[in-house]
Amino acid sequence: MTAMQARYNILFLCTGNSARSIMAEAILNGKGRPVFTAYSAGSHPSGAVRSEALKLIEMAHLPTGGLRSKSWEEFAKPGAPQMNFVFTVCDNAVQETCPIWPGQPMTAHWGVPDPATVRGTAEQIERAFREAYLILERRIGLFLGLPLASLDRLAIQKEINRVGRE
Repeated sequence: MTAMQARYNILFLCTGNSARSIMAEAILNGKGRPVFTAYSAGSHPSGAVRSEALKLIEMAHLPTGGLRSKSWEEFAKPGAPQMNFVFTVCDNAVQETCPIWPGQPMTAHWGVPDPATVRGTAEQIERAFREAYLILERRIGLFLGLPLASLDRLAIQKEINRVGRE
């Protein structure tokens, strides 16, 4: 990363790529363009995006077109976009052996409770998805507020780790 870089690619990782990482992709693409382009993937993608996640994204007036559950292997292949940042948003993905990402992106763990595992009433499930969405939205807002162009790699790493603990 250079101090004068004008664009950044970010990959959000989770195991299933059906809820948290998808929501993070949509939030960052909605709030961070044209400086940031977000992607999401999973180590073991479920193959489907959860309807509860799509509903929250739509309610925030963010585009849902192109959102799909996909493998992180897509982003480790030649010709894939080079990532500047890779954030894990679930505890399972942080413990897995990740592919080697070209360009040595900065990484951080931004763990968020998995709303897809919540069992209960429709209201309880909806609340779990809403809480996950709000955590991601807050962290992405903090990330977008970082003066990346004026920080060195060590300072950026410290800040993205801090964002994950917020």
